[in-house]
Amino acid sequence: MSESDPAGIQELKQLIADKLSEDRVREKAFDQLYEELRQYKEDFLFQAEKPLLLDLLLFYDSLNWFQESLIKQEMSPDVVADSFQYLIDEFLELLYRRDVVPFESTQKFDRKRQKAVKVEPTDDAGADQTIKQVLKRGFNRSDKILRPEEVVILRHKKKK
Repeated sequence: MSESDPAGIQELKQLIADKLSEDRVREKAFDQLYEELRQYKEDFLFQAEKPLLLDLLLFYDSLNWFQESLIKQEMSPDVVADSFQYLIDEFLELLYRRDVVPFESTQKFDRKRQKAVKVEPTDDAGADQTIKQVLKRGFNRSDKILRPEEVVILRHKKKK
């Protein structure tokens, strides 16, 4: 094929046009695939979150019931305490369904599961590294620490 060969030039032009057309088709296919993946991801996330969100909405309903009960009638402190405990138990049940469980209570400080946010001195050597108060309860999920427990611990100070 020579440079002045119009058939050769036409053939090259056709090859280039075919290649550009293939590229546009491929690009359109990739765009469609990315859009389908985006929609799948959004739907997957929604379906994964939906059970938790429905449980939270049920808990929201319980909170509204509790608020309306407090407003509509005078409740004794015992009834308020029982109703509030019911809400806490309902919320813990929601967490249990997600395999989130509170730490078992312990007397001794465990740095792997607990965070000492305050240290108070004690004269009792036997009380060293014991937990005086739990400020925030710790939680596990599938044997992994979700939130460490925040505690106040006692620390024995040796007399000089």
